[in-house]
Amino acid sequence: MSDMQDALLLGSDSIRKTILHGGTGDIPKFSTGTKVTFHFRTQLCDDERTVIDDSKVVGTPMEIVIGNMFKMDIWETLLASMRVGEVAEFWCDTVHTGVYPLVAKSMRRIAEGKDPVEWQIHTCGMANMFAYHSLGYADLDELMKEPKPLYFVFELIRIQQPNEYNRESWALNDEERLKVVPVLHGQGNKLYKQGHYPEAAQKYKEAIICLKNIQTKEKAWEVPWLKLEKMSNTLTLNYCQCLLRMEEYYEVIEHTSDIINQHPGVAKAYYLRGKAHKEVWNEAEARQDFNRVLEFDPGMKKSVKRELAVLNMRMEEKNQEDRQKYKGMF
Repeated sequence: MSDMQDALLLGSDSIRKTILHGGTGDIPKFSTGTKVTFHFRTQLCDDERTVIDDSKVVGTPMEIVIGNMFKMDIWETLLASMRVGEVAEFWCDTVHTGVYPLVAKSMRRIAEGKDPVEWQIHTCGMANMFAYHSLGYADLDELMKEPKPLYFVFELIRIQQPNEYNRESWALNDEERLKVVPVLHGQGNKLYKQGHYPEAAQKYKEAIICLKNIQTKEKAWEVPWLKLEKMSNTLTLNYCQCLLRMEEYYEVIEHTSDIINQHPGVAKAYYLRGKAHKEVWNEAEARQDFNRVLEFDPGMKKSVKRELAVLNMRMEEKNQEDRQKYKGMF
């Protein structure tokens, strides 16, 4: 097949394909639930062809399940034009690369062991939910501010149809997903009680992803959507409790603020955000959040009182330390 035909196959002048190494057999059929295993390298279109990400460096190939809310859906289109064993380079214009930084952040965090997941990209379904201000990587922040065309080089390793592998929660249909949510929730609670916080966080996160995947098919702010939103908020707050234990305070502030902005009456969101602010010395913000908790849920008075006592003690200690420091200076 000529390159020209390949380019036409993708049916767009915003994508150009070059086959670097031919594959074998026919072009495989992709359907919902097909699992695709491949290596990828992402490069800028500068003179050096600067490499941004490379799965071979990480040492683990990438796996995605077709039709499963993977945020880089353009990758599904590109991979669908390849044979097993083929290595191909795709030039993609900015219209296709805008979400890449969010996806890359998720992949990098997993590769660095910050997110306890096998390198499964179902977390990218959440990439947008988990990425706000800085992505934590300068090169990705740059791309986020100013999307650029990118080269993606893929090596297609393996294609498995749904009956050929064990399906996990991210490969289920909506009905199955809804059934698995309470199971994951229960597993998360159990792990949390045992003090296994990263593992508990993972269970909660998987449950949230299941709900978010179903939620995208509902009409926003209508009853079924709101039911899912409520379940998802409960799980997100549990996830935040794990993050507090893992000392990921800024991430807690992000997620709780997200809930508060959408649903201003959730006392627990203010409580957890207040605790996170307390840990990073944001005294005014912490006090404000704890006061809001009392407005929405006077029953939490005891807990709030305890948190404020700790805050007062901490601020007193900090002020004393500062006074000693300045005393030493003069």
